[in-house]
Amino acid sequence: MSEITTKKLRVVKLLEILQQSTDMEHPIGTNELCGKLAELGIIADRRTVAKDIAVLNEQGYEVMQTKLGKQNAYYIEDRSFSLPELKILIDAVQAASFITEKKSADLISKIAALGGSHQAEILTGNIVHCNTRKHNNEQIYYNVNVLENAIREKKMASFLYFDLDENLNKAYRKDKAIYEIEPIALVFNNDNYYLMAYDPTTDNEVRNYRVDRMDSVQRLDKGICKAAAEKIRTVSKYTEQVFRMYGGRTELVTLQFEKKLIGSIYDKFGEKTNIGKCGDEYFVAAEVQISPTFWSWLITFKGQMKLTAPDTVIAEYKEWLNDI
Repeated sequence: MSEITTKKLRVVKLLEILQQSTDMEHPIGTNELCGKLAELGIIADRRTVAKDIAVLNEQGYEVMQTKLGKQNAYYIEDRSFSLPELKILIDAVQAASFITEKKSADLISKIAALGGSHQAEILTGNIVHCNTRKHNNEQIYYNVNVLENAIREKKMASFLYFDLDENLNKAYRKDKAIYEIEPIALVFNNDNYYLMAYDPTTDNEVRNYRVDRMDSVQRLDKGICKAAAEKIRTVSKYTEQVFRMYGGRTELVTLQFEKKLIGSIYDKFGEKTNIGKCGDEYFVAAEVQISPTFWSWLITFKGQMKLTAPDTVIAEYKEWLNDI
């Protein structure tokens, strides 16, 4: 190995050690750095380490210097992610039902490692396992990868679609027939991951499939149609509609509610929602997809939220209640 190659390797390994093993509260002294490099088969003395750290600083890595006794010590404090940011990411992975227990553990370890070994220990040692409803489909990563590639390349995709029976066995739909669809987007909604696919026979020309309920996912060579490609441009508008994963046509409805339910309105429709007031009552107009899920949401407020328009939707709501 040439001297130049050896120097490059030494600088790279030195950076890896500093990034992984140091922070403001855990600097590493020069002697320890030399020892860690020696364990990797790289010979370095204190002057060499000081010169290499100067090179790293010249390249913008901001290696900080302090004292441990009489010797110099070094650490890297500025990281891509702060501890709170990593904590939020880890909690999101832990809370997501569509990521299996095994995949969650792997992903959490990788996220925690971004903060260095000391912060990783803090992050992984303080996880509250609140989600006991993790799914079991270990193919989720593979499914996402294949579908994302198909969407990016505007190609069709195929898969088998299944439900789970009382024994957690796969019960394939349509007698195990292969679904061939035109994918539009992947969307996380209500604790599940969905594939939006173009289907001109449905309301909004969109059909949704749960990614964790797919098997044998493949990208096809056939391209999506022009209408599907155009639909991709309206994905953001579609995803702004609440109750969207459950089908049904889109309607602009008006809701009347009491002041104490303002928070519930913001939670469901977003904090940019315009709320009107008339006397002691409050009103909001919002686009929703008419579905049993929407009716069920209204029921939870026990009459404290009322559907006031349009009349056609009110009639459907009353009919649904009568059926119950």
